[in-house]
Amino acid sequence: MADNARAKRLADLIREVVAKKLQRGIKDPRLGTHVTITDTRVTGDLREATVFYTVYGDDEDRAAAAAGLESAKGVLRSAVGAAAGVKFTPSLAFVADALPDNAKAIEDLLDRARQSDEKVREVSAGAEFAGGADPYRKPEDESDVEDEDETDGDARA
Repeated sequence: MADNARAKRLADLIREVVAKKLQRGIKDPRLGTHVTITDTRVTGDLREATVFYTVYGDDEDRAAAAAGLESAKGVLRSAVGAAAGVKFTPSLAFVADALPDNAKAIEDLLDRARQSDEKVREVSAGAEFAGGADPYRKPEDESDVEDEDETDGDARA
């Protein structure tokens, strides 16, 4: 079993090698400049690597990029093996990264929250406090303050 630092170094190397190979070495038009490698994770035994990618474009571009990555998997694995110099070259699995979709969903939720806040501001623009501006009771004269001090003293005793 390899240590986590070695797995992390191998994952970083795989990410760099795959990105460079996609940019310069693969002539598949489906994998042009639309594919971005976002992250790579390697199992503890260094046998399997998961490569996360994003695709700039619509659903057709994403499907074409997934098919292109699957067809180029052998070439990419060979390039990783040559660069890594490990006894066993990890098998590569390509997974579409959900980060852009999650970010868009969060942005939509934040927009809805902003709109809701704006509606609340509009409704509360002319509103007044229910109990006045200062809702706390205050003693009206000095005798009320002395009475409160005496009751506090009894409670402490």
